Formats: sequence, structure tokens, C-alpha cells
Amino acid sequence: MQADYIVAVVNSEPITNTQVSREIQRILQQLAIQRRPQPDVKVLATEVMENLISIKAQLQHARETGMRVEDTAVDQAVLNIAQQNQLDVPELMRRVQNDGMSVSDFKSQLRDQIMLQRLRERDVEGRVKATELEVDQYLDEQKSKQSLSAIQLNLAQILVSVPEAANPEQREALRKRAERALERARKGEDFAALVREFSDSSDLVNAGQLGLREASRYPALFVDATRQLNVGEVAELVHSPAGFHVLKVVEKIHEGLPTAAVTQSHARHILLIPNARVSEAQARENLANIKKQVVSAKADFAALAREHSQDGSASQGGDLGWTSPGMFVPEFEAVMNRLVPGEVSDPLVSRFGVHLIQLLERRQASLSLEQQREAVRALLREKKMDDAYKTWAQDLRARAYVELREPPQ
Repeated sequence: MQADYIVAVVNSEPITNTQVSREIQRILQQLAIQRRPQPDVKVLATEVMENLISIKAQLQHARETGMRVEDTAVDQAVLNIAQQNQLDVPELMRRVQNDGMSVSDFKSQLRDQIMLQRLRERDVEGRVKATELEVDQYLDEQKSKQSLSAIQLNLAQILVSVPEAANPEQREALRKRAERALERARKGEDFAALVREFSDSSDLVNAGQLGLREASRYPALFVDATRQLNVGEVAELVHSPAGFHVLKVVEKIHEGLPTAAVTQSHARHILLIPNARVSEAQARENLANIKKQVVSAKADFAALAREHSQDGSASQGGDLGWTSPGMFVPEFEAVMNRLVPGEVSDPLVSRFGVHLIQLLERRQASLSLEQQREAVRALLREKKMDDAYKTWAQDLRARAYVELREPPQ
């Protein structure tokens, strides 16, 4: 076996070939589990070493600026990991040692992870803001977009077809049929049920929904009829060569601009944060097992969230309350938006860890002007965050003294 050696020095602290090799193996195993292509190992080794250098510089900066991680925080992290794996702490420690890692090294890695998260919250997230002027400018820019391509529409329709050969009496009977459907829709009856009862279109399987698309891709008659409507409202009866249309606005999105009326979701989730002991793949597997328990009614989602989740919402059973579009990171929100009430997602990965989501209910809600501004503020801040982190990390890396030695193998 080849003796370990130093591949780089960061402000007098070494990075060893073993450290690089372990990280490479971890990444390759993760890619294999996900059935993703394997990268060139030499290229991966260079990227891994650069990442380790950057992390080392960040940890040094944290310690130099007085940041410390208390033992109680590390102990809580250990307990959380044990609970994720349905173990007690002594059994977890035995497994750590069986995997060839000492307890002290394991806790040291956890301490570093906690410190990095706190450092980023302090030096990056805490300083990224969207000013009132930026919010005003963004709103003004969006309001100036008057083209139909800047509007996304999802309409649901009931089509009462009128044959070309229909006589006036038949046309009048069909018009009255469409008006009955319109009247019941405006009284708040379930639109999907009305589609099944009245519609002659091929959209029955989608509850009459035509899909979210640019308004310019809808017939001009449809756009004109719904131009002034909010989400959930039903237009006046539309007459076209195909027949009579009852149109309901399901979604209306001005590109980049939070709408005055939005679909809000009430969900709860369980978050597991991968760490030195629990890989991303293991966290996925743990959450998949939790999903099976919930779906089979063997366990309550809220109780499992209180027991396992590492998010601040754990004490509330993972409940996230009512939320509007843009309040979560895109990868989380995209999965949540595909769920129907009561459904539990498959495990999904975000920048915060691995999640399991259960959608409880949905509703239509109007946003006040201040709520619209807050949504824009969150959108702008999210856009700034990634760039701010990259710039911050690159700056710390540039200020560190780095000596590259023998390449990793």
C-alpha cells in the first residue's frame, strides 16, 4: 500500500491524498447509485482538490473571526443522525468505527459542517438583500411588458359543439345548454364535474384544462374574454366556429412578476441533511422507507417529522403553513406543485438536503401590494444568493496561501 502524502497546503494546513481519494470514491459511489455517467477521474480529482482547498480556507476564516461550534450542537447532530438511521447513539458510534473512522474524526467532521453552514449564513445569506429601489425597478420593468408572450395562461374550458349543419333551433338549444353550464360554473360548482357533464371536447381527462402556455398561443377570442379576469373567475360565454365555450382561468402568470391572485399550498415535509455518516443516497433510502410507512397508514407523517426531521419545522410536525409561489427553492417547489392534496412525494434533493413532502391542501388567494413586493424581494434575493456565495468563496480562496505539491492519485 502506498504511503499517504500531502497534495496541497492551505495556510500551513495540509490536504492529503487520502482525503482527496475518499471524496472521489464518495462522489463516484453516489453517481453510480443515481445511474449517472462517471466523469474523468483526473478531472474529478482536480475539482475535488479545489473544493477541499476552498472548504479549508472557509474553515480557517471562521476560526480566525471567532466562530466556534459548541459541543451541544455536535451532540445534537449525532443524535439526529442516529434517529435518521433508527439507531441509538452507542450503536451509531460502533458502526462509525466499523467503517474505519474514529469517533473523534466523525465528530470533527460534523463540527466542520455545522461551522461552514453558520459561516455562510453569517457572511453570505445575512448580507444578501434586495433594496426597495431594486424592487421598484423590477416591478416597473415587468409592468412595461405588455406583449402576450409575457403572460402565461392556463384555461379550462367546457365546449358545447355546434355542428355546421345545425339549424337555428338546434343552435339555440345548444346555446342554452352552454349557458346552463356557465351559470353553474359561476355559482362555484366543481368545474371538472361540469366538464364531464357538458363538454364535447377531448380535454375531459384533464378536467378541461388546456395547459399553461404563452397567451399568444391561445385563440384571440379566448385571450380577449379572459384578459381582465383573475385566477378562478369564469368568462362570459364565447362563441366560435366550433361552438360555445365556457372558460375558467386556472392560472395567469405575468412573466417574472408575482400575480395578484396565486395558488397557495399548505404542505409539510421531513428534511434529512447528508453528512459524514449519512450519505445522500442513504438519506433518500431512509425517506423512501418513511414514505412507505405513511402511505400504508402504519405511521403518521407529522409524528415521523417530529422524530426524524432536521428542519426547524420538526416541532410542528413538519408543517410549513400556507405558502405562495417563490417561497421555496425551485427544486422543492416544482415537486410540491405536482402533488395532489394528501399525496406524498418521492424523496427529492435540494441545496438544503433531502426532503419528503406531503401536500395537505391548496387554495386561491389574493396578494396585497406589500405581499407582491415581498415575493419580488425574495425572488431577487434568491437570484443574488448563488452569485454572492461564489464570489465570497472565490475571494477567500484567492486570499489564502496555497501550495500545490504532488498531484493526487
